[in-house]
Amino acid sequence: MTRKVLVTGADGFIGSHLVESLLDNGYEVKPFCFYNSSGSWGWLEELCDEKSKELDVFLGDIRDPVCVKEAMKGCDMVFHLAALIGIPYSYIAARSYIETNIIGTLNVLEAAKDLGVSKIIHTSTSETYGTAQSVPINEKHPLSGQSPYSASKIGADQIALSFWHSFNIPVTVIRPFNTFGPRQSNRAVIPTIISQIASGAKKIELGSLSPTRDFTYVLDTCSAYIAIANSNKVTGKVINAASNFEISIGDTASLIASLMQSKVDLCTDSKRIRPINSEVNRLYGDNSLIKDLTDWQPKFSGKNGFNNGLKKTIEWFQKPYNLSKYKHNIYSI
Repeated sequence: MTRKVLVTGADGFIGSHLVESLLDNGYEVKPFCFYNSSGSWGWLEELCDEKSKELDVFLGDIRDPVCVKEAMKGCDMVFHLAALIGIPYSYIAARSYIETNIIGTLNVLEAAKDLGVSKIIHTSTSETYGTAQSVPINEKHPLSGQSPYSASKIGADQIALSFWHSFNIPVTVIRPFNTFGPRQSNRAVIPTIISQIASGAKKIELGSLSPTRDFTYVLDTCSAYIAIANSNKVTGKVINAASNFEISIGDTASLIASLMQSKVDLCTDSKRIRPINSEVNRLYGDNSLIKDLTDWQPKFSGKNGFNNGLKKTIEWFQKPYNLSKYKHNIYSI
């Protein structure tokens, strides 16, 4: 494997894990990280020196078309993950989500069109489905923009698919369900629970406890990307990456507390509750299509797989160096 690939959003949670997985699978990787004055590579800073030396890191801004095109030069394939993803912040800064998620995606597509990239894997989200109207949710499920974030991702997905229909640009849309694991932001519920318990809290503050989610461990999500990259059957398609397992937020919190051998009280914090019509009450994904089109099989599926993924995540968060990066006592949107 000698193909050089661009990974946008490589400095983030999923992006940094995907960079590692790609390196392990023999790819030459060019990570696109958000420009900052300190020159930080985000979570890529945590990679071992041996892997870091293999990277051709590019600092830029996905909203700048010239910057995106320059980053893409010499790359055969693009994994497009760069996005604003925090749902609560999208209620406050909706325009930023349009500019980053939709215009940023357009920049990637136009650059790929001009440069003749062989494959683009564009990242969607299960939030585009909204509350499940039928389960398990397959790729034909209606889309529903229940937050500015999800609406921006629907727009980005449709722009991506339009370049396939209009210009024959080889686009595939991967739609991950509720990815979790080490390095994830405290804006997500599993790190919120773990970091509070690991810091000694006995009263765990959460939003709504009744919604269900289909949690997918980050290494399964990364292997889904690579399976799609290696398949010649996926162009022009939307493909779920789901564990095909459903659990409520409340039960997830109780399970984590049990694994961490901690007795806690679960409390609903009004600041963490979404507007009533914006809450996605049920997500439970169908992963049969990706299994049909690729060789992907999740290693952390079902309750046992979920437990194993949680154990790995807890182990990472419990290391003092890692936990110190999280402000467990502050609700940051």
